Amino acid sequence: MAMNRFLLVVWTVLLFVSCDYNASSYSAIDEKSQQALHNDSLIFQAKHTLSIDTVFALVDSLEQIHAIGPIRANYERGHIYNLLKEDCMCEKYWKLAATSEAHGQAEERYNYRAIIGLAHKYQIKHDFEGALRLSVPSVAKMKKSGIVSSADLGTHLGDIGICHLKTKRFAEADKCFEESFAEFRKGIASDTTLYTFEKTLVILNNTVLFCIDAHQYDAAMRWSLCVDSLIQVYCQQPQADSAQADKQYARMCNNRSRIVLAKGNRQEALKWYERYQHTKSYQDGSQRFPGEFQLEAGLYSEAVKSYADIENEIRRRVDRPSLDIIQQYVFPKFRANAGAGNKDSAIAVGLRIMTALDSAIAWQKQDEAAELSAIYETQEKDLQIVEQQTSLSHQRFVAAIIVLAIVVLALVLFIFFRHRAAMRLELAHEQLKGAYDQLEEATAVKERMASELRIARDIQMSMVPSEFPHREGLDLYAAMTPAKEVGGDLYGYQIEGDKLYFAVGDVSGKGVPASLFMAQATRLFLTLAKQGMMPAEICTRINAALSGEDNQNGMFVTMFIGLVDLQTGHLLFCNAGHNPPVIGGGLQQGEFLKMESNAPIGLWPDLHFVGEEIESIKNRPLFVYTDGLNEAENPQRQQFGEARLIDALRRTRYSSSQQVVEALAAEIEKHRQGTEPNDDLTMMCLKVS
Repeated sequence: MAMNRFLLVVWTVLLFVSCDYNASSYSAIDEKSQQALHNDSLIFQAKHTLSIDTVFALVDSLEQIHAIGPIRANYERGHIYNLLKEDCMCEKYWKLAATSEAHGQAEERYNYRAIIGLAHKYQIKHDFEGALRLSVPSVAKMKKSGIVSSADLGTHLGDIGICHLKTKRFAEADKCFEESFAEFRKGIASDTTLYTFEKTLVILNNTVLFCIDAHQYDAAMRWSLCVDSLIQVYCQQPQADSAQADKQYARMCNNRSRIVLAKGNRQEALKWYERYQHTKSYQDGSQRFPGEFQLEAGLYSEAVKSYADIENEIRRRVDRPSLDIIQQYVFPKFRANAGAGNKDSAIAVGLRIMTALDSAIAWQKQDEAAELSAIYETQEKDLQIVEQQTSLSHQRFVAAIIVLAIVVLALVLFIFFRHRAAMRLELAHEQLKGAYDQLEEATAVKERMASELRIARDIQMSMVPSEFPHREGLDLYAAMTPAKEVGGDLYGYQIEGDKLYFAVGDVSGKGVPASLFMAQATRLFLTLAKQGMMPAEICTRINAALSGEDNQNGMFVTMFIGLVDLQTGHLLFCNAGHNPPVIGGGLQQGEFLKMESNAPIGLWPDLHFVGEEIESIKNRPLFVYTDGLNEAENPQRQQFGEARLIDALRRTRYSSSQQVVEALAAEIEKHRQGTEPNDDLTMMCLKVS
């Protein structure tokens, strides 16, 4: 220990000398900032060059001489324990740093870092409510402060979204994921090192994985498409790390295989899983994920191999597995062995599960006992107070005499203050009248706002067609129902000679911002359609106009744009991240249209969209919709889903496009059972004959 202290003194002196030698390079920095940079340099270099004991001694010394504050010191101690994988001690010090009151920006920065790190620890341990209690109140302060980097804030918002998912707060999760992605986009624009780019890929892949675990497959697909597009853009950067790109591509393929399998397309799912197995990361063993896909696909023998080392991996990550972790990771190992017919292995895993459950329950009881102990301590203190009050009962007689004197004095004071109270009552009456006037004014403002929102809704509804073409050989009908006063869905059509352009879209988010974005997308579609452009070119032009620096909020829109020749039935189309339409020979044999997976519009300005075509859709109705249909929920939060959609369309005998749309609307209302809609709903049906 003495040798460590000697080395610390020598090393610190050398650093001070080196800092003095280079002092001229910091001539533009004030003394306080220079000292802060020096402290950061000391701690950073200590972590990479000295022993752990010496680093602790350095942090203690800097705190004692007030070179760093207690929040910074506790954060650094927690960070060291985190590097040592000693979670209990890490959480102890980060909790001290997170709950202390910060004085100045330097301390505030490390207070936020401790909150972010501690919340992530809670999330890993599946303490999702604990993570939310810690994180949610701090997010607004972090945004306002401006001292948290976009990468850190995006990561933190992603963790909060995951916790919302795990606690089934799906709307809150979607909002957090969108805010997280918006922060990452800001960071990517200002970061020249590609660190934020790579961090974005990691967090988005995590988002997809947790959406899958929560059975939110449409949201998972939406973010998976973003990952796919983002990897392509990343690979075009001169400094791109091919190994990192391959690693995230492997994760994306594995996740996509599970999404597609859940949507009922086993063959396509197997293709995605094969792509995952052909990545370098899979082949060198750096990206081998647990066998969720094999279990879901019934490939039990392969799943057994995937779960072979899962218990060691759990022990490496956490020292005390929770009930959730045992259920999520060890139970599947039992199912894999049972499904593969490995009876002895299944029994062995089952016995280990029983032991692990017993320990997890015991740890949970210990935690609850610790909480009760704190309660009992408080109750014991209350009991001591009662005993002290009892021991003083003999003094009550004296106290009674004093009280009598006080009552006499109070009568005198009552007469004096009564007059003053009357005056105050009159003043209070005036104040109450003023408050009532303010309430009337607030009510009038609220009514005016409601009236303005109604006007905005009328304006928005006037932007989508209410009249449809009466033309031989064409049957077209559409309807839009916003979830709020105004919404983000859109549809439109344009007839140029024998050419019919049509579009259906869904803007991220809801309310007024989404409606403004929707208005821009609608105007651009109609303008470009009049110029006779192909659907893929229209998507590329709209994307260039809506993305980039002007899109500070990171909004995007999914769109399906089609161009059909009314004489031949030839269809050109481009799908920009939108739900697959249903096409069929009467809809009784309807199926989802297989398409290329383009990114949504508005994410990146330089994307070029891929178009496709169908030789003829004559006498084959085409049904296009937004996710307000398949994600409509009933009181039990069960979604309408794609299976019900196909079933409903196949049960609906086609007589007209309007009849199909109205029949689906009735099915949705029946499914909701009176529940308020959770998203805008748009449907379009067309048939060329």
